[in-house]
This record gives sequence, C-alpha cells and structure tokens, in this order.
Amino acid sequence: MPSRHSRRGLFTPFIIVGVLLAAWTGWWFYLTSQIETRLEGQVEALRQDGWTVTHAAVTTTGWPFRARVSIPHADILAPSGHGIAAPELVAEANAWNPDRWVVVAPDGLTLTRAGKGKVGIGGDGLRLSVSQLDARFPDLRAEMIRPTFTAHADAEPFPIASAERIQLETRPHLTDGQPSTDEMDVLFVLTEARGRPGGPVEGATRQGRLTAQVEATIGEASQLRGMDSAGVFAAWTAAGGRFTGVRGRLQAGDSTAILSSDALLAGADGRLQGSLAVTAERPMAAIAGLAGSRSGAVNRAGAAGAAAATAASGERPVDLVVQFRDGRTWLGPFALAPAPRLF
Repeated sequence: MPSRHSRRGLFTPFIIVGVLLAAWTGWWFYLTSQIETRLEGQVEALRQDGWTVTHAAVTTTGWPFRARVSIPHADILAPSGHGIAAPELVAEANAWNPDRWVVVAPDGLTLTRAGKGKVGIGGDGLRLSVSQLDARFPDLRAEMIRPTFTAHADAEPFPIASAERIQLETRPHLTDGQPSTDEMDVLFVLTEARGRPGGPVEGATRQGRLTAQVEATIGEASQLRGMDSAGVFAAWTAAGGRFTGVRGRLQAGDSTAILSSDALLAGADGRLQGSLAVTAERPMAAIAGLAGSRSGAVNRAGAAGAAAATAASGERPVDLVVQFRDGRTWLGPFALAPAPRLF
C-alpha cells in the first residue's frame, strides 16, 4: 500500500505569514498608542506654556502600513495672539519609518493674526512635511497649492488674494558639509500671486502678478521659540538673532529686481532693520503703481517721489539701496511704507 505524504508542510508558509502579520499588527498598535500619548503630552505642554489648544476626539487609522492621525475641529492659538484653526488636520507617516510626517488641512485653514483679525485660507493643497525629527533643527517644508485668502469681516485686508504656489523650507545650515551649531537656512517662494483689489501688491504689479524667491541663513535659530506673548521672533531678536546671506529675486508685473543683503535684523518694535541692495529693471512701473494704490499703509507721496527719481533710468537696470530704519521702508530720501514687521 503506497504511503501518504504529510500535508503539514503546505501550511508552513501560511503559519509564517500569520505570525509575521500578528507581530506587525502588534507593532502598529504599539506605534499608534505611542503617537497618541506623545500628542497628548505635547498639547498639555503647550497649554502649560500659555497656548490655547482645543480639538475633538483624535482617531488613528492606516493599518497596516501607515499611521494616520485625524484631529477634528483643531484650534491652536499662541500666547502672541497668532494661531490657526481647521475643520480637520490629518497627519500621516509610514509605520515602518515614522521619522517623516505630512500634515494636511483637507478643508482649509483659518489664520488668526494678532491685532489684525482672521483670514480664511483655501486651495487645492495645504500641507506641511517634517523630517529628521531627531536633529536639532528638523527639515520642514510648508506648501500651499493655488491658495486663496479671504479676510473675515472687521479684519485687516490680506496683501494677496491668491497665488499659484507658496512654499517655505527650513533646514540646518551646513558648514563644510556638516550642520552648524545654531544656524538654519530658510527659503521662501511665492509664485504668481495676485494682490487684493486696491492693495499695494496689485498696485506694484499693475494688476499683474508677483513672483518672489528669497533665501537666507538664520543665526541664533534655537531662540525661535515663540512661547511668549511677543511672538516667535522676540526672544530671537533679544538674543542677537539676524538674517545673513540674504539673496532673492522679485518679479512684479514688468519690473524685476535682484536682492541681496549681508545682514537684516529686527528692532525692539519688531520691524525689520538694515539695508537691501537692489538691482532693478523697470523699477518706475512698480513704484508708480505702488503710489497709485489705495492702501493706507503706503506713503503715496513718497512712492511718487521715488518713481520720479528712478524715471531717468528708462529701460536700463539701476542699482538702488532700500533701507529699513525708524520703522519705515526708505528708497533714498523717500519713505515708501512701514518696514516689514516680524513680531
């Protein structure tokens, strides 16, 4: 009588897969439990530092390969009065390497500006990615795809109404290929922004579009804490923080400018201080348009004088120096507008 072959070997692969699946499931539940615990701890730490943080019940999904944390009705307000709120914030990471997180606001955001009111932000994509979480300064990338900006009732107008893309990146500054002790590189890109009706951006671009790319190195970056009522740049300024190696390019309608500065800093009033070298093509069009804007922040008489002073250059590139001092933005003897305020 022929012997029968054992069929136990047929089940061995399934048993191995089952054991691995059970182990992976255990890891996934452990990971998500740790994520929720750390999130609760971070929220409590912010509250103790004076932040106001509220949200509905947090849920974690994404098994087996992702950790997806949903935070409904998130409302985060810093002691400085700046904050964000969203119907939902969603954070995702790979379960096998939770060192890179992507946070999205699928239903838009509301930005609270201290003393200026709220702005609704919509668009095709609002996301923030953070990686290298164990480094002193993690890599950060914030991106808005075709965003729109709508100021709430009784809020100050927002400078732009929409854009094709807005991007902000930060990463540790490298010296001889190694991260420096307390410096961070920052890159800001604004692509084809449209100004609000009657505002300075619309005026400077002659109802065209504004594109900008600016990069710099931030010194004393560890002081960018933002835990006090003055905002993220107050402690940084008090510690001697400044922007160095500032480089950039602006395209405002038909006008183009190349920017550079060795150092810019903020004064005690939070407004930018320092000098910015500008090589401009057709600057008169942008400055004259600024003079014609209906914005109360623009010194139209000063802008008109600056436009007349640059008219002699015609179509030729002209070298200019923009100074931020005494809380104002100056082009030669002409005060154009308030200096940009950091806090």
